[in-house]
Amino acid sequence: MVWLLLITGFLGGILRGLVGFIKHQFSYRDTDFKLFYFFGMMFLSGIVGMLAALAINESPTFSFIVGYAGGDFLESIYKIAIKSSSFKTE
Repeated sequence: MVWLLLITGFLGGILRGLVGFIKHQFSYRDTDFKLFYFFGMMFLSGIVGMLAALAINESPTFSFIVGYAGGDFLESIYKIAIKSSSFKTE
């Protein structure tokens, strides 16, 4: 059962990574596609989703949703850190 939770969390993370990648590609049309970077980011998104699903340890459906939301959580933390005045160099 734990393997199923990990796999669904990983898939949720990969879906979040794909959504973020597609959103980036449509926002910045002049960017190049880098295959190695793409697979690396998809793998990291999957790992984040898997770890988030492991922390919750509920049903496979919930693990998929938590895996997707784990990427959103990290993205929000990153945006807060970037906007913080203590991280800016001027």
